[in-house]
Amino acid sequence: MAISQRQHTSRLNKRRGWILTILALVGVVLVLAAIKGGQIATMLKAGKSFAIPPESVSTTKVTPTEWQSSRETVATLVAVRAVTVASEVPGMVREIGFDSGAYLRKGEVMVQLDTSVEEAQLAAARAEAELARASLRRAQALREAKSNSPADLDAADARAKQAAANVATLQATIAKKTIRAPFDGRVSIRQVNLGQVLAAGTAIASLQSITPVFADFWLPQQALAELRVGMETRLHTDVFPKATWEGTVTTINPEVDVATRNVRVRATFPNADGRLRPGMFVNVDVLSPEKQQVLAIPSTAILYAPYGDSVFAVEEKKDDPGKGSLIAHQKFVRLGERRGDLVAVTSGLSAGETIVSSGAFKLRNNAAVVVHNELAPNAEVAPTPVDQ
Repeated sequence: MAISQRQHTSRLNKRRGWILTILALVGVVLVLAAIKGGQIATMLKAGKSFAIPPESVSTTKVTPTEWQSSRETVATLVAVRAVTVASEVPGMVREIGFDSGAYLRKGEVMVQLDTSVEEAQLAAARAEAELARASLRRAQALREAKSNSPADLDAADARAKQAAANVATLQATIAKKTIRAPFDGRVSIRQVNLGQVLAAGTAIASLQSITPVFADFWLPQQALAELRVGMETRLHTDVFPKATWEGTVTTINPEVDVATRNVRVRATFPNADGRLRPGMFVNVDVLSPEKQQVLAIPSTAILYAPYGDSVFAVEEKKDDPGKGSLIAHQKFVRLGERRGDLVAVTSGLSAGETIVSSGAFKLRNNAAVVVHNELAPNAEVAPTPVDQ
């Protein structure tokens, strides 16, 4: 009986231990739940009062500006006058009157060939011509006295003319052996030397006129509607990035190329300093006489996307206490011509609006912004970057 009582007491003690253990675990779970719940409540409260800090951007105003319509193309420079100076007659080089690369005036002696043989022949021909003229005068006197026949007079006249022609032929040959510059220009590297025997047609040097200079280029056939002789053109090249040349359209080909449907155009540019050289690759802008008003904005303000290009307009929003804050509102735009750092906007913006010029990539619609224009880059129609 005593053993049964002890067993019953042992069972009650074990049951009481399990119950206390379960109660302790439940208490621990409740305490942990309370702590976690407090943390969540604190986070929710902090989230309601949290505000995303404004993004730093630079801004610019959309202002109308006047652009002159133009067509940009590439061109090749061509000399107005260019020739390879050559000898018309054979002979030996006796004198060279120019240096390679020198500037020559029209008529300056470039090469003098040896003329000693022709000069000796010329002296003999002049003597024969003088004798023939004397014979002609005697024949004329005799004919007036009717002492000779008309045939004798005709023969004397023919001999006098033939002798004069021989003199003229030798004088022309001697003149051709003095090779002169046909026009003003810059000469290339000479291709002959003293004492060299030249054959007829042997090249001496290339001579290129310097000013003015032609620029030949091609434009699509659609340009014929507004293309006119006398239109202003502007030339620039990467050889002289800070320089521009003003010229005019002087020739428009009457036909359109059947393969490319382009028309060849020639413009003329002054080149007093000689910096432009024939054969150079240059860029040419053909300027339309009409000007148009456009809304130009910096290209850095545009967000390009497949579904449409957009910009962020900056607007003022009134807070509850009455303080003003700035927000960025996304606007979709249509773009037109691009010049330098600027792009023309054809629709989507109005004059006077303020837009984000840099920093738009980090914005979202209705995001708060703060403006810092002190570091904003300058947008120019014709930027001139400086090489470091």
